[in-house]
This record gives sequence, structure tokens and C-alpha cells, in this order.
Amino acid sequence: MAGGFGAGGAASERAEFYQGRITGYFILACIVGSLGGSLFGYDLGVSSGVTSMDDFLKKFFPKVYDRKQAHLHETDYCKYDNQVLTLFTSSLYFAGLISTFGASLVTRNYGRRISIMVGSVSFFLGGAVNAGAMNIAMLIIGRILLGVGIGFGNQAVPLYLSEIAPYKIRGAVNQLFQLTTCLGILIADIINYFTDKIHPWGWRLSLGLAMVPATMIFIGGLFLPETPNSLVEQGRLEEARRILEKVRGTHKVDAEFEDLKDASEAARAVKNPFRNLLAPRNRPQLVIGALGIPAFQQLSGMNSILFYSPVIFQSLGFGSGAALYSSIITGSMLVVGALVSMSVVDRLGRRFLFMEAGIQMISSMVVVAVTLALKFGSGETLSKGVAVLLVIAICLFVVAYGWSWGPLGWLVPSELFPLEARSAGQSVVVCVNLFFTAAIAQCFLAALCHLRYGVFILFAGLIVIMSIFIFLLLPETKQVPIEEISQLFEKHWYWKNIISKDSSRVSHQNPSTTKQISADA
Repeated sequence: MAGGFGAGGAASERAEFYQGRITGYFILACIVGSLGGSLFGYDLGVSSGVTSMDDFLKKFFPKVYDRKQAHLHETDYCKYDNQVLTLFTSSLYFAGLISTFGASLVTRNYGRRISIMVGSVSFFLGGAVNAGAMNIAMLIIGRILLGVGIGFGNQAVPLYLSEIAPYKIRGAVNQLFQLTTCLGILIADIINYFTDKIHPWGWRLSLGLAMVPATMIFIGGLFLPETPNSLVEQGRLEEARRILEKVRGTHKVDAEFEDLKDASEAARAVKNPFRNLLAPRNRPQLVIGALGIPAFQQLSGMNSILFYSPVIFQSLGFGSGAALYSSIITGSMLVVGALVSMSVVDRLGRRFLFMEAGIQMISSMVVVAVTLALKFGSGETLSKGVAVLLVIAICLFVVAYGWSWGPLGWLVPSELFPLEARSAGQSVVVCVNLFFTAAIAQCFLAALCHLRYGVFILFAGLIVIMSIFIFLLLPETKQVPIEEISQLFEKHWYWKNIISKDSSRVSHQNPSTTKQISADA
């Protein structure tokens, strides 16, 4: 689907003439494209499990291992508080943060497909280095290579899925990225459960198996079609038309193809797409899509649960095997949430899922915090009933995130930007997302140690702010063609004032252009 401001009225008239059906070729493209999420998911899951494995800790972090074995009062919350250990996790996300800007250039100039394949190669190399690591330096180098792979994949995959999908099911298709991410987490949790029993090299197998999804994506990418949007943007019009007809299963694609060309002309007129993001007409996309949603997605505390769920459960008195088993349960909840979201997002809408999940997530964090405040912190093992209550509360939090901030945190930003700013905008999305991911990963265990149960109250408070942000500033985008989403902001109670001032300034500076656009509409 196309996007852009330049074709406003004409695009609005043409959207109702879009034709097509769900084809086998389209389904294949979606499956292969969405596999990019499995890289992100597998790493989230495998990192959390490996950092709780005794063999891994004894080899690389013996002080943490010794502290873990102690049963003193002060180690209940603090037994994993080690900045080098957390650097093992967060270095990947800092690398992804930096690489996403290079990924933007590749995605814009060479296509979404090439970015996905480059990411898979880097992820493969990172998995190989980590599997053979003999010291912490090798671990960090491997993590950096994995981070570059995730930077490219997370930049390109959401764009790919949003662009290739028919607008009426764009939400469900885009959420394939979140579904494969959740499946990657679940598979990694299951693998960790079994490799934890393989001494002393089970952790190497967990890290090395990251090469499997990377290989699958690279091979699939050889057969993956480029999106018509990207082909038009590169000037390959005949190929774009052919791919569009094949994906839609009809030769009657004139209306959609004209919108693609109009959006591409607007995109080529923009010489500096990153500077274009700062224009007042793109202020809603910048504030909501590029800054607000990706930052809040991480500030919800969800990735802290994913990173360190085995660690958290061990700190709460679960044994090593039980902790990994509990992680499998939370991973399953993520998959359930993703499936629920895919089935209802284009009917109930984005705002409904955000708001409902906000209430559920806040309630769950409060239950966890209150339970820990009353029952935990004396160096004693939690009773079975309290442990079950904590697992249930965390699962309710995870499943709510799984149908809201998890998938929508990637879907909504990818559908807000016009084509001329889409690749640059997605780079900022990934950059902000990975920055806060890395920051939370680096700080969470220290925060857990010092704030204790208060860290969960902190996350609950942040979710309140996130929910208010969505309620006030995000219009509903369900079943709206991408090229018409800008019109939602023109009617929004707050954003219309900012956009109208910019439109008035542009019209005053370019009166002839304005007349031409009006005539064409």
C-alpha cells in the first residue's frame, strides 16, 4: 500500500477502487517476511535462559554464580545485580540502535528484501561467535553482530509487511512480525529448558541454534518478492506493476498502482528524509510513531520480564528448572496474546486494545508489587500459593502486552509514516525502541536490587502515563488505507492545529503548487 501527503484528494477517491484477493504468493511472502521477527524473539528468549544457567555463569561470571548460591537476606533481590552480566544482554541492543541508520539507507535505496537478508547474515555470524565463545570479549562481539542483524531486521520487516498487505487486513498481516517474535521466544524457552540439563556445554547449543532461523530467513529471502512500493521508489515501474498484480491476484490494480506512483513522486522530492520528519506536517508521526510508542513499549516493563524471567523466578525462590519452566508458560502467553490480537485488531481497533490492556497490565503489576511487599524479602522460599499467584499475575500482564503494546508497538508506527519518510521514520522507531530496550536491560537488575518491589509500582505508573498518551493523541487507524491516515490527523482535536499552520505556510510560499493539487483532486 502506498502512503503520502501529496496525493491527498485523489488518493482518497482511488482507495475505494482497490481490488485483489488473498493469493498463495501473498501468503508465501508474508510467511517468509515475517520470519524476521523470529530473530528478535529467539534472542530475547535465549538470553534470559542462558544468563540463569549455572554452567554459563561459572565460566564467565563466577562472582554472580557464587552470590546466586548464597541464601542471605540481601541477595533475594540482588543476586544477579552485575553490570557486566547485563552488558551481555544490552550490548546487542546498543549495536542494533546504531546499525538501524545504515539499515535505513539500504532499505530505501536497495529495498526491504535486501535489508532482511543482510540482517540474517549478521545474525548467523553472531550466533556462531557466541556458540564458540571462550571469553567475555567473544561474547560481546557475538552480541554486537546479533544486534546488527536485529537492527536491519526490525527496520525492514514491519515496513515489508505493512506495504505488501491489503489495507483491510494490514493490522493482522503486520502482526505476523509479533507472532514470529513470540514464537521465537517460546521456542528459545523450550530449548533452554532442555539444554540446561546438558553439562557443561548446553548454553553453547542454545546460543548456536540462533543460526537456524537466520539460515531459514536468508534462504527464504532468495525467493522473497520486493514490495511494489519499494520497486516504484527505485524507479522499477514495470517490475512493480508485475509484482503488484501477482500479489493481489488480479490485473485490475490501476488505482493502487497510481497511488504508489504518486507517493513515490512525493518521496523523490524529499532530499533529506530525516530532516523531513521534523516538518510540522509530520509532527504527529514523529511524536506518536517515532518517539512515544517505541519508548513506551519498553517502559511497560515487558522486556524486563522477558530478559530476566528465569532470573526473576529464581530470585523469587523457584529452582533453576522451575524458573525455565515458568518462562515457557509466559512465552506461551505471549503467543496467545499475539493470536488474539491478530484476530481482532482490524475489528476492535488499535485504541481499544491499547486501553483494555493498560488496565489489565496496571492491575497485574500492582498485584505483583503488593504480594512481594508482604511476602518476600526475608531470605525464605515463597510458599506454593504465593508463587502461583505471582506466576498468574505475570501471565495476565504478559498476555495483555501480547495483544497490545507488543504487536501494536510495531504496527502503528509502520502505518503512520508517508512513503517519503517511511524508511527514515522506521529507523527512528527502531533506534528509540532499541535504546530503551538496552537501557532497561542494563538498569533493571540494579533497579530490582535497590527498589525491590517498588520497581513494579514504577512500571505500573508508567503504564498509566502510556495509556493517557494513547487516549489523547492517537486516532483510530483500523481499515484506513495508509495514504489516507494523514487525513485523520487533519481532523484530530489537537494535531489539526499544528498541521493547519504548516499547510498555511506551505500554501503561502507555493500558491501555484496548491492550485495544481486542488485541480488534480
